[in-house]
Amino acid sequence: MEKDNFLFNSMKLPEGLVRDLRRMNPWWENNPMQVLPNTKRHLVGMIKKRMEKKLAAIVVVRGPRQIGKTTAQLHVIQDLLDQKIEPERIFRIQTDELPELTKLSEPILRLVDWYEDNILNMKLNEAARKGKSAFVFFDEVQNLKDWAPQLKTLVDHSTLQVLVTGSSALRIELGRDSLAGRINTIEAGTLSLTEIGLFHSLSMDQPYLQDNGLEPLLSKGFWEGLVKHGIRLKMERDKAFKWFSDRGAYPLAQQKTNAEWGQIADQLNETVIQRVIEHDLRIGDRGRKRDASLLEEIFRLSCRYIGQTPNLSTLARETQRTLNANIGPQRVDHYLRFLGDTLLLRLIPPLEIRLKRKKSVYKICLADHGLRASWLQEVIPLDPNDLNQEPHLSVLAGHVAESVIGAVLSTIAGLDIAHLPERGGEPEVDFVMTIGTKRIPVEVKYQKRIDALNDTEGLRTFIENKNNRAAFGILVTQNDLQPLDDPRIVAMPLSTFMLIR
Repeated sequence: MEKDNFLFNSMKLPEGLVRDLRRMNPWWENNPMQVLPNTKRHLVGMIKKRMEKKLAAIVVVRGPRQIGKTTAQLHVIQDLLDQKIEPERIFRIQTDELPELTKLSEPILRLVDWYEDNILNMKLNEAARKGKSAFVFFDEVQNLKDWAPQLKTLVDHSTLQVLVTGSSALRIELGRDSLAGRINTIEAGTLSLTEIGLFHSLSMDQPYLQDNGLEPLLSKGFWEGLVKHGIRLKMERDKAFKWFSDRGAYPLAQQKTNAEWGQIADQLNETVIQRVIEHDLRIGDRGRKRDASLLEEIFRLSCRYIGQTPNLSTLARETQRTLNANIGPQRVDHYLRFLGDTLLLRLIPPLEIRLKRKKSVYKICLADHGLRASWLQEVIPLDPNDLNQEPHLSVLAGHVAESVIGAVLSTIAGLDIAHLPERGGEPEVDFVMTIGTKRIPVEVKYQKRIDALNDTEGLRTFIENKNNRAAFGILVTQNDLQPLDDPRIVAMPLSTFMLIR
């Protein structure tokens, strides 16, 4: 009998941890939430859509630090409360602010035990049977050891809706295997151009690619419609693109427009880049062995080679010269991948890897060109009018434009993207989208004038190779153009391409 009583005692947590949990969930005591931005990201609607359709028990939002994942989570909670969902049905845990969690064995399960006993006052399944299913939110879940097996146990034995966010591609990806069939993942990036427009009270409409799959991308008519959409919104599009060119797409940069860029740059360096290098990548026993100075140098080189495909030997030589240390290509590769795991970088693999399993180089794309501007203290304008004033920056602006395309495509859920290096006498192609068995080549020519023949050679060669199964290609330019003579190629400015999300 004493054993039974022990087994079914209410879960006890340290008093300090309980106070923190109550502070994170002020609605339990009818207290207001923190003040949230008036403008909601499209991400909020994407999360709610998946939760309402109940396609999976767990919705995962994956993206780099400081892009608004936590704010989107809080907006979802605010909407639930506005819909008169009982406050006790909502439980939120911000894991990177609760060091005491590391002292608990199976912290996710123990927190839920405590929540059932002290807040919900019934078991999760009992609440679900009464039509009052609980909503549990974990922020930066990758900070908890063995989080994925615990979530698997939770959703396999209880009826509830779980939303988790994370800023580590590697640790979130490792959890995907054990949670197969139980999760629906959203790739979150920095602000889209439509969202930047909303932040500045511009009427930008919704993203042109709706949140319902990749099939539209296979239609040439979809891309032709996007061109017309960009022209229709030309005034608003160009204003939003100017904001993007000047300050990048981190919410901080677009919300705090009264702050000078130097102040924004310092904040991005401290809260995003340094946080990743000095904290996120050095968590755990293995992480503590990583060299922070080498991580910084690899990130600096990534900024220098933005939108390009430097080979590992080149990066190793430059690293050796800067750090005066014996750094080999393999170690550079490891550190580059570590940075990619934080989602600050998007490492676009070569198409050769998928076709011939050959070792080759990645195209380096940053989550946002504002990171480069802040880290290197060098602003490269993308706005065509500003770039005309500094034509010597045109080549570098072209590389930045390629990086922007890579970042945009990387946040389209389920889209397979690669770059095609020059090989066998055939020209390179900047990006190749693969959907099923079909491909769409994308070439970036970020310049004032387009040569309809020379500047489309890579696209035409790719399309004419029947093995590529490509019916058409996309040419990304600096300005709006008249339709090209080749009907297989759809041309549009970068600003219009960005309206896709």
